[in-house]
Amino acid sequence: ELRRRRRGLPVDTLLLILHGIVVVAAIYLGVREGGLGLGIWGLFGVLVLVYGFQVDPGSPPTDAVFIVIAVITAASAMQVAGGVDWMVGVAARLIRGQPKAVTFIAPATAFLFTVGAGTGNIYYPLLPVIYDVSYSQGIRPERPLAVSAVASQAGILCSPVSAATAALVTLLEPDGFSLADVLLMMWPASIVALVVAAFVQSRWGKDLEEDPEF
Repeated sequence: ELRRRRRGLPVDTLLLILHGIVVVAAIYLGVREGGLGLGIWGLFGVLVLVYGFQVDPGSPPTDAVFIVIAVITAASAMQVAGGVDWMVGVAARLIRGQPKAVTFIAPATAFLFTVGAGTGNIYYPLLPVIYDVSYSQGIRPERPLAVSAVASQAGILCSPVSAATAALVTLLEPDGFSLADVLLMMWPASIVALVVAAFVQSRWGKDLEEDPEF
């Protein structure tokens, strides 16, 4: 063992690298296939790790799965009841209310409404609104659109009703992290990051009237 360690990487480190290669390869092949193929290649990767490297499989994350099912069911009920459409209408009015500040208002709106809805899908109906407001003000549409896309994803892990947050809390609860702890970390980090991103994007590229290509 000592000779092996002197010649190169420790055995544990080498095994960890090999495990990582198997995981990344399974994800890559699954993404290429898409759809059901992602799950099949994930299963293949687990089989390689369990039977090829003798890695002990963990217990199924049943608590996380049931929480995710409950959250998705609640979000579906809100969609059917018209709650998501109502939120989109309110968000559109907020964005149109401050057209000059669309680079800051649009991401803030996407973030807050994702937090409330628990899904980033609420951002997609806002795309034409953000584009139209930006275009009418001579602002490059990619400025607010880029930050809003990031904001809608950051809002998922800041939402107490999202499936991702539910799964994260389930995984971290054994280490002493509650839902409140996760939100206390995610909210300040996300808000600061989005403000900085919006400020940088507000100066990104030329305004449309100054752009020779436009």
